[in-house]
Amino acid sequence: MDEIRARALIARLPGLTAEQLRPLIAAAGGEPAAILTRRALDAPDLPPAARAFLASPDETALDADLAWVRVSGARILLCTDPEYPPLLAESSGAPASLYVLGSLPALASPQLAMVGSRSPTEAGRATARDFAAYFARCGLTVTSGLALGIDAASHEGALAAGGLTVAVFGTGLDRVYPAEHAPLAARIREHGALVSEFPPRSAPLAEHFPRRNRIISGLSLGTLIVEAARKSGSLITARLAVEQGREVFAIPGSIHSPVSRGCHQLIREGAKLVEEAADVLTELRISLPKETLTAQRSLPLGDGELDKEYEMLLDALGFEPATIDVLVARTRLGVESVASMLLILELKGRVAALPGGRYGRIP
Repeated sequence: MDEIRARALIARLPGLTAEQLRPLIAAAGGEPAAILTRRALDAPDLPPAARAFLASPDETALDADLAWVRVSGARILLCTDPEYPPLLAESSGAPASLYVLGSLPALASPQLAMVGSRSPTEAGRATARDFAAYFARCGLTVTSGLALGIDAASHEGALAAGGLTVAVFGTGLDRVYPAEHAPLAARIREHGALVSEFPPRSAPLAEHFPRRNRIISGLSLGTLIVEAARKSGSLITARLAVEQGREVFAIPGSIHSPVSRGCHQLIREGAKLVEEAADVLTELRISLPKETLTAQRSLPLGDGELDKEYEMLLDALGFEPATIDVLVARTRLGVESVASMLLILELKGRVAALPGGRYGRIP
């Protein structure tokens, strides 16, 4: 058996962890291609499903895997390879192998995980983009899960700043999930890496995503939760980060917002409260650039300071979403004036239209 086929075989062994593979490789003389030795098959810690696959490999699946590897240019990393991510290697239950498309050095770079709601507020989406861009400019690789919402905004922010970003899949790398993120995944491959422990043709099954989350947190120095409901999968990532001995950060939000309650719960449980991106870098003891995140942000159509009526309207809006009727009552301006001013503020990136006819301020 040649080495690449041996790697594909090892990557298909169900339930195998890095802790279990290392002694198997050692028992096989350090060569993956010798993994089918009787000594490896008789290893006491080998999971039963992995033992059964080793004893009778699915050659059809292996042939298909190898064909995809050749066409895609993917690498199969084993936990015994020097390129295997060092922080992940330290994590309990780390995967025995990883499929990688893109930059292997990106996996060894200092990383920060950013995760959150799939249905964030516009303010949360903007915060994720801005924070990710800031971290990227500071030299951190932004790692997330390519999901809708905060994950995608985090990847996009890092890319917009010219930084590196890593996306961890809950499927095989031959399948982008969700499908509409295929262009984003292609950009990430060019400026970072796509990673999965799942073989090609693996579907987006529900049980795959908690496993994916442990890789996201395991790759990273810390995990930042931007917005999350109380039952969000992002809280699973945060708890896994704690178990792995990594820092957990959370951005607080409105007490009335359901996508802030998970963050508030994490803060009550000991997560570090984050008000600006520099808070994360300070906690991680990473050198800060001279400029601040707020100083770097500019309005898309900004022409200087807003006039007094616009400032009054923003003050009336505060940081809780409100309808036009509420803003009319607070400002005593006419309905048409408030509607027109909100449109201008929306074009300037200062407010966002929300469901239910409400408007929210973008920090």
